[in-house]
This record gives sequence, structure tokens and C-alpha cells, in this order.
Amino acid sequence: MNQPKNRLHPDVIDYMAAVEKLQMPAVGDATPKELRDAQAKRRLMIRVPVENVGKVYEREFKRGDRSISVRIYEPERTANDRKPLPLIMVYHGGGWVIGNPDSEDVLARGLCKRVHAIVASVDYGLAPELQYPTAAEDCYAALNWTVANADKLGINANRIAVAGTSAGGNLAAVVSQMARDRNGHNIAHQALFCPVTDHGNTRPSYQEFATDYGLTKDGMDWFWQQYLGDNTSHANDPYASPIRAKDLSRLPDATVIVAECDVLRDEAEDYADALTQAGVDVRKTRYEGMIHGFNLVLGLINAAEDSLDEAAARISTSFNAR
Repeated sequence: MNQPKNRLHPDVIDYMAAVEKLQMPAVGDATPKELRDAQAKRRLMIRVPVENVGKVYEREFKRGDRSISVRIYEPERTANDRKPLPLIMVYHGGGWVIGNPDSEDVLARGLCKRVHAIVASVDYGLAPELQYPTAAEDCYAALNWTVANADKLGINANRIAVAGTSAGGNLAAVVSQMARDRNGHNIAHQALFCPVTDHGNTRPSYQEFATDYGLTKDGMDWFWQQYLGDNTSHANDPYASPIRAKDLSRLPDATVIVAECDVLRDEAEDYADALTQAGVDVRKTRYEGMIHGFNLVLGLINAAEDSLDEAAARISTSFNAR
């Protein structure tokens, strides 16, 4: 039975009606390829404004026997303004199964423009073809490759942030932990939009928004199955479920953007609270009446721009403290 949607913002109701007309296959009822094709179709059918940046180009690096693509965004600047710029690594969402830098283009462009930073958006390996920990290790390797090429890319490697939506928020949180645990690069900020932070579906938001609000409980269970495969013991690994880390101290400043009507709401807020308790500088903001991934629907959901502005301001503050 459908749940009442009177809590949803009018922008969200209109957007969901437009998506419903496309008759997209449901997560769990289609193959990964079918879902990837459907996502590409939705981007063509429901267009959002493209914010202008100075330059966008692709680079590749090798990790083992695979090539990983990184899309570089540079902000607009004058011919005389060639000083190295801060770096923001962006990791796309899609349950570790679907998506690519196109699906996080709104976030990449938005942060590039607002922070006046170089953004590197990573096309990491997808499940189930490449299961955990491939995505996380690809994303960490991409950070290392980008910083190693800081001079060529015009980057100030003393100012680094990570960001992502949904599974991308999970990967941004995980890369932050990896960098700390491995004595890697010093990340100043992590901007986590509707992030996945824990395996399982026991929190109240999973029951309250189980169906009819975009991302479903069953869909999230399916994504985890694709990512972890049969080895569910990995669910306890903090590089899969970052909230399960024994120590959350000494991690980057964090901005956690939460949608009220999202199965992931409670775990995102719990992670923000756990970071705060560990002494991390955290801002947690719940956007009322929003659904999962609202931050990427620029121009159709007004709160998307608000969330970009908030994250950009917080990242800039962390950079300016360096």
C-alpha cells in the first residue's frame, strides 16, 4: 500500500511525477546493465541546468591491469590567474552498481564553481563485476594519482576535500578513513550527501520510507548484495560500513546533507553524530520534504542549490583554515 506523501516538498512531488512517467525499471527487478541504461535514459529525458566551468577533460591511470578514468573540472579564471587551486575528489552514487561521472556532474560542477577548486570525478569499478573492496580502493588510488600529478594539474595538494552522493558519500567517508589509517594525504573536508554509512536496514527510516520515495528498502538491500556478493562478513568492515570503525577521531571536517524522506536518513545522521562525538567538526543538515539524491536535481528542486551552497561554504572554510 502506498504511503502518504504529504510530507514531500512540492518540488519533489513534481520531480517524482516526471520520473514515474518514464516507467524506469525498479532496482532489484532488472539486471545491472538494464539499470545503467535506464539511468542514462533518465538523464536524457529529465534534463537539469548545466553550470558553466572553465574546462572539463578526461585523464586515465592504471591500477593493476585496469585503466581508471578521472574527469577533471577546472573553474573559470583569468589568463593571469594560474596559481595552484584546491582539489575536490568526487565519487558518484548508484549503489556501487550504476552511475559514472555523468551522474555526479551536477555536484562536480557545482563545487568546482562555488569553491573555485579543481574537481576530479572518478569512474571507479562497478559491482557486481568488480565487488568490494574494488570501488573503495579505486577511489583511494585515484586520490593518490591526482595528488601525484598535482603540478601537472595545477593543484594545491595542501587543500584536499572529498565529496559524493549516496554510495559516493560512502566512498568519500571511506577514503577519508583510508587516508588517516594509511598515513596518506591530509584531507581537509568530507562532504557527504545522503550517504550510505552502514549495512543493514534496522533503523526506523528504513521502515518509514521503505517504498514510494525513490530509493527503496529492497533496492538498497539489492545494492548491498551486488557490492558484497556472498561474503557478507565484509559488511562489518569499516571500509564498507564506515560507521562501524572503532575509531572515528582525527577524520576531516564533515558536512552531512540528509534528506528527510530517505531510507538512509537515520544512518547518515547517526554517522554525523558519531563523528561529532569523536571530536570531528561536523555540520549535519536535514532537508525537510526531500528524497534521496535531491541534491543532484538542480533547477527542478530548489533545495539542491541550497545544499550545494552549504557544502561549498563549509569546504571553503576548511580550506581557509589551512
